[in-house]
Amino acid sequence: MAFQELLDQVGGLGKFQVLQIVLIFPFAMMIICQILLENFTAAIPGHRCWVHILDNDTVSDNDTGILSPDTLLRISIPLDSDLRPEKCHRFIHLQWQLLHLNGTFTNMTEPDKETCLDGWVYDKSSFPSTIVTEWDLVCNYQSQKSIVQSLFMAGMLVGGLIGGHLSDRFGRKLILRWCLLQLTIFGTSAAFVPSFLIYCSLRFLSGCSSIIILTNGIMLIIEWVRPPSKVLAITLIFCALSVGQIVLGGLAFVFREWRTLQLVVSVPFLVFFLSSRWLVESARWLIVNNKPEEGLKALRKVARINGMWNAGDALTMEGLRSIMQDELEAAQIKTTELDLFRIPSLRKRTCLLLFVRFGITLPFYGIMINLQHFGSNIFLFQVVFGALTAIVRGLPLLVQNHMGRRTTQTLFMFLVGLSVLVNTFVPQEMQTLRVTLSALGVGLCSAAIMCSSAHGNELIPTIIRATAAGILGIAANTGAALAPLLMILTVYSPHLPWIMYGVFPILSGLAVLLLPETRNQPLPDFIQDVEKEREGLRKAKKEDTFMKVTQF
Repeated sequence: MAFQELLDQVGGLGKFQVLQIVLIFPFAMMIICQILLENFTAAIPGHRCWVHILDNDTVSDNDTGILSPDTLLRISIPLDSDLRPEKCHRFIHLQWQLLHLNGTFTNMTEPDKETCLDGWVYDKSSFPSTIVTEWDLVCNYQSQKSIVQSLFMAGMLVGGLIGGHLSDRFGRKLILRWCLLQLTIFGTSAAFVPSFLIYCSLRFLSGCSSIIILTNGIMLIIEWVRPPSKVLAITLIFCALSVGQIVLGGLAFVFREWRTLQLVVSVPFLVFFLSSRWLVESARWLIVNNKPEEGLKALRKVARINGMWNAGDALTMEGLRSIMQDELEAAQIKTTELDLFRIPSLRKRTCLLLFVRFGITLPFYGIMINLQHFGSNIFLFQVVFGALTAIVRGLPLLVQNHMGRRTTQTLFMFLVGLSVLVNTFVPQEMQTLRVTLSALGVGLCSAAIMCSSAHGNELIPTIIRATAAGILGIAANTGAALAPLLMILTVYSPHLPWIMYGVFPILSGLAVLLLPETRNQPLPDFIQDVEKEREGLRKAKKEDTFMKVTQF
C-alpha cells in the first residue's frame, strides 16, 4: 500500500489521468456495441413459408386470374390462434374451399399442413438482411440464433480467465493492445463470412478479446488514481458503456444490413489499437512484479505530464526502495489463481463476489438481449435504455463516497429486484408501464454493476487483480448465458423466469453486506496487505469488546 505515497508525489488525479481516461473511453463505448450487436444483426423479422403460387417469379398474373395476394395467402398458409398467417407451416394443397367460408364450421376436417420445405419469405421493411434471414434461423432452427450470443458470452468467460492470467503475468497494456488488434481482425472478418459456423467461431473469438479490453482498460485507470477518485473514474468508463448503447441504436438505424453494421462496429478498433500506444503501463503492476526500474520510469513520465517536475526529479531508485521495501520483498513471492481460494480472507471475498456478480448480471442481460419482447421499435428502445443507464450510473458517484460501497450496492440491488418483481405482475396490456419498469431495472442494474466493479477491484490485491477479474467474469458470464435460457421456464409459468430475475439481485444485495467496506481505503497490492487488514479488524473488534466489558 506504500505505492499510494508515490502516487501522491506524481499526482493522483491530474492531466495524465484525464488523458488516460480519454484514450480508454472510446474502447469501452464500442465494446458494448460488440456485446449487444445481435439485438440487430440477429433480429427476427416477420416471416412465412415460401409458397409456389405467390413467390415463384415464373408464375404470371394470368395464372392466378383476378385473385389478390391476400386471397392467395389465405388458401396457402393456415392461420394461428390470433388469425394471423402461421410462420412455420403451410398447407400441403391449396385450400380453395376456404374462399367460400363465411364462418367456422366445427364439422370441417383440419387441412393437412407441412413445414416450410422450400424456405421462408421475410419482411424486409425494418431489416434488409440479418443473420436470421441469411441462414434461415427460424422455426425449428430458431434455437441456433441464441447460440451466437451464448458463444460470444462463452468467449468472454474463456477470455477473462486466460486474459486475466496473461495480464497479471505480462502487463495490462501489452495484453490490451493485443486484444484490440485481435478484435479488429475477427470482428471485421465476421462481416465477410460465407457460413454460419465460421461466423459463430469468429464471434466466440471476438468475445474472448472484448472482456479483456474492458477489464484491462478499467485497471489501467484505477491503478493510476488516488482512492477518493476511483469511483469518479469508474463512473466515467461505465458511462461510456451507456453512450455505446445509444451509438449502437443510431448505427443500427442507419446501417440496417447486418454485414455493414458488423463492419462499422469493428473497424474502429484498428484506430484504437494505434492510439493505445500512448497508454502508460501501470507502475503499480510493474513494481509488484519486480520491475522497479520500469515502474520508476513510468512514475517520472506521469509526474512530467502532471507538471510535478520537482517530484519527477526526486524519484530515484533509492527512494523507491526505501518507500516500498516490504512490497519489493513480497514481489519475490509468486502468486497463482489458487491463492484466491487457499487464503481464508481472499477465499471469503472471492466466493461472495462470485455470487454478487452472478446475481446482478442475470437480470441485466435478461432484459438487454431481448429488446424485441418490448415492441418492434428496438432502435428507440436501445437509445432510451442507453440514455437511462447513463443517468442512473451517475448516482453511485453521488452516493458511494457518502454511504460507502456496501450500503450503495445493497440499495441498488434491492431496487433492481423490486422493479423486476413488480413488473412481473403488471398486465401485458399496460405496455408503457412495463417498458418503463424494464428501463428502470436496466438502469439500476447498470449502477449496481458499476458499484460491484469498483468494490471488487478495491478488495483484490494488485498482484492477482487481473486474474481475479477473469474468475469473477465466470460468474458474470454464466449469468449472462443463463439469462435467455431461463425463458424456457415459461412452459411451467410465464412469471417464473422474471421472479428469478428479481430474487437473485436481492439475495446478492444481502451477500454484499458480508464484504469489507473499502471507502477511502488504499488499494491492496499484495496478499499480505489483505491478511494485515483482516488482523487489524480482528484486533479492533477485540479491543472494542474489551472496552465494553471494562466499562460494564
